[in-house]
Amino acid sequence: MNTFFEKIQEKIAPTAGKIGSQKHLLCIRDGMMGAMPLIIIGSMFLVFGNLPINGYTEWLASHGNLDVWIGKLVNGSFGIMGLVASFSVAYSLANSYEVDGLSAGIISLSSFIISTPSVMADAGEGIPIGLMGSKGLFAAIVIGIVSAEIFRYFVKKDIVIKMPDAVPPAVSKSFTALIPGAVIILLFGVLYKIFEVTSIGSIHDVVMIVLGKPLGLLGGTLIGTIVVVSLNSLLWLFGIHGGSIVNSIFQPMWIMNTDANRLAWQAGEKIPNIITQPFMDNFVYIGGSGATIGLIILLFFMAKSTHTKMLGKLTFVPGIFNINEPVMFGLPVVMNASLFIPFILAPVMNAVITYFAMTSGLVMKTVGISVAWTMPPIISGFLATGGHFSGALLQIALIFMDVLIYYPFFRMVDRNEIESENK
Repeated sequence: MNTFFEKIQEKIAPTAGKIGSQKHLLCIRDGMMGAMPLIIIGSMFLVFGNLPINGYTEWLASHGNLDVWIGKLVNGSFGIMGLVASFSVAYSLANSYEVDGLSAGIISLSSFIISTPSVMADAGEGIPIGLMGSKGLFAAIVIGIVSAEIFRYFVKKDIVIKMPDAVPPAVSKSFTALIPGAVIILLFGVLYKIFEVTSIGSIHDVVMIVLGKPLGLLGGTLIGTIVVVSLNSLLWLFGIHGGSIVNSIFQPMWIMNTDANRLAWQAGEKIPNIITQPFMDNFVYIGGSGATIGLIILLFFMAKSTHTKMLGKLTFVPGIFNINEPVMFGLPVVMNASLFIPFILAPVMNAVITYFAMTSGLVMKTVGISVAWTMPPIISGFLATGGHFSGALLQIALIFMDVLIYYPFFRMVDRNEIESENK
């Protein structure tokens, strides 16, 4: 079996490695990480504004409109992820090409604003805040990549204004960015006008049709989620960081769904999405990729061999915080044929049970609070569902199930370790 794993790894590792190190996927991943602090901070304010206490929201509204104030804090952090991504994606990609990331990011940010249609209200013209957030996320990523690529082309081809060596670097960089910046801004300005006069809509509408809908069909449905989760586990089993590949593609869509749930929850409307970032982080991948919380609990409480006992002590605390690299490479799980089935089955079953529990109404859907993936289970389930104990109870049930799934395979590994030690 190990020979089989080695042969498969030889075939897929080079391709998967190329995908995982692809500049554009890396810039999307790093760009989303740039927005993550604001998303988590905004989620904290969202929790404070919607504590599950009778009369709490009414109390906020009657004391200096504190509910409006908290809403502004949420919109000013969680609600500008698209705006931030337009800068951070271009910044990351330009830096990878070793050109001026700051200038590329600022130009991309300007292009994003230009590409966003204005709205008219009684107070005058303005930019819809929804497109600054999750609704504009896909457009922000596309604009960031295109802007950085054009910027890189002009700089590498020396189609720039060059200043004498005596000019300070900061001033020189500003002049270097003038020609590519003017071309990029003009390009997106022309595209905006074309979309406007042809009634196509805007670049946001086009990108959502071309990218958003296909990704939504794959990563936003139960069948698609099962495929994505299985792929993530398979890559890990062959020693490839599955999350770095899968998340780069699907995380923007999951975050967009998360923010759509937030907006609906704040407005008192029906929550639209089940497959969100908290759904994946806090219910599917409990303990990390492969839902290894079940394996870690077994190692800590039931291990009999010297190696697995020691590993149980070392991996339990990190595992509670969903950090599973110690068990992935210490047991190991990677390239271990004995754990092939549970490492795929556990997270898939977590996804299926959580999906139907939320669809049926037995468990509250995730309400748009982006709980850090390192938050321990039970607490994370309670927070992700807006303070509903149903989320915490579901996590307890999932952990129990994961233990049962891993148990027979854990016993096999433990017996093999005992036999090896006795030799």
